[in-house]
Amino acid sequence: MHNGRDLCHTGIRRACDDLDFAVWSMQHTPRTWTVDMPDTAAQQYDEKDVDLVLEGGGVKGVGLIGAVLELDRAGFRIRRVAGTSAGAIAAALVAANIAAGTPLGAVKDQIASIDYSAFTNETGMRKHAGKLGDLHALMTRMGLYTGDYLVEWLGGILDSIGITTFGELRRDDLGDEFPYSLVVHTADITFGKLVRLPGDYANYGIDPNSARIVDAVRASMAIPFFFEPVQHELPPAGAGAGTDAEPVTVTWVDGGLLSNFPMEVFNDRHNGAVVDPWPTIGIKLSDRRGELAPPEETTGPFDETIRILKTVLNNSNRYFVTPDKARSTIFVDSAGLNATDFGITPDQSATLFANGQQAASAWLAELSKFDGVRAAPIWPA
Repeated sequence: MHNGRDLCHTGIRRACDDLDFAVWSMQHTPRTWTVDMPDTAAQQYDEKDVDLVLEGGGVKGVGLIGAVLELDRAGFRIRRVAGTSAGAIAAALVAANIAAGTPLGAVKDQIASIDYSAFTNETGMRKHAGKLGDLHALMTRMGLYTGDYLVEWLGGILDSIGITTFGELRRDDLGDEFPYSLVVHTADITFGKLVRLPGDYANYGIDPNSARIVDAVRASMAIPFFFEPVQHELPPAGAGAGTDAEPVTVTWVDGGLLSNFPMEVFNDRHNGAVVDPWPTIGIKLSDRRGELAPPEETTGPFDETIRILKTVLNNSNRYFVTPDKARSTIFVDSAGLNATDFGITPDQSATLFANGQQAASAWLAELSKFDGVRAAPIWPA
């Protein structure tokens, strides 16, 4: 099969990409089919309908957006999107813009407006007391930073889009188990389990339709010890609980603690029967091997705790991806950045975005070797 890139010179990558997509469109006229899904009327789906799963990665999340926009430019229609931590931020922007009918290209400017340094603004005692202030913040609030900037920044963007609650992301053509176009992952360290929002809100006495999207994302990005966790108060458990019974305070932290790349989220639906009429594509942030981060000296137990946490977070993207999932995963070079590099520069952000574009373009080039999406190995077995 002829690839348009063979006609191009290496110095005009963007034009090459455009020609690749033009060739794809000519060679693969989208096909449709009808699927009977449980709990819904029969629906007709396009060959380029997909679900997306976006990996967590702290400040590296802009690379996810670069890849998403390449898929959008190639004509893929995103039905549902799930994410953890930074992936939840990107997923929320994607889902909200789609629900509002806004072109996805708007996400590029929205994510570019973020001020990463504002995430680590010091307030109160921390601003003046150094390590003593850090210790006070951890002991009293369980986190060095409030996370308020995320609520202010993302909440403001969602307000401007006009999509702020999960009820506005509910759709009638997705079945009863995943009726929302966005799934956000957080970790419940009180009951020791992964929480998928908005679906699990009912287990905590919260109406999923009225729950704010930004609050779910805030919980998903609550990196332990870095950001204050999100807490909810549950009534005393059990019908026989007396009037003196104490309520239970539930604590949610970064979903990456339990599932940083939840590729399985949209599978095994409806009592274990996989009836997905479209495949799931994952976008994963990956490091160039052989690069070492600058050394950070450990001078005591407090530093040791922080260094251990940073090591875990910054290596979460090294988890093994099974071959079946790797075929449907776009691997984005994270340019040697760590999840907690909140001093990231505009040039570094631009590099991450371009890396996402290039990774998706390469993945699409491989996909073009098959006779349509359904014939490609990205389809679940």
